[in-house]
Amino acid sequence: MDRRALHAALVEARIPGGYYWIEGVHEPVPTPPDFLFVRRSGDTGWETGAFERGTYEVIARHPDEATACAHLLSLLV
Repeated sequence: MDRRALHAALVEARIPGGYYWIEGVHEPVPTPPDFLFVRRSGDTGWETGAFERGTYEVIARHPDEATACAHLLSLLV
């Protein structure tokens, strides 16, 4: 699963768009006060986490996009 497939799965599951942020695919404007995210981490990895009270909190680091997307999906569905 890549980020676009993740977004499609979340839309299909009717998860509100303000609950998550997917780098380069779904970046709500204005930025919600809190949400779960998936983003690149440096040159080689990916991170999933939560944005809360103006702070990004990394929950997990992943070796690839597919693993990170699967993790975010499991947190939201």
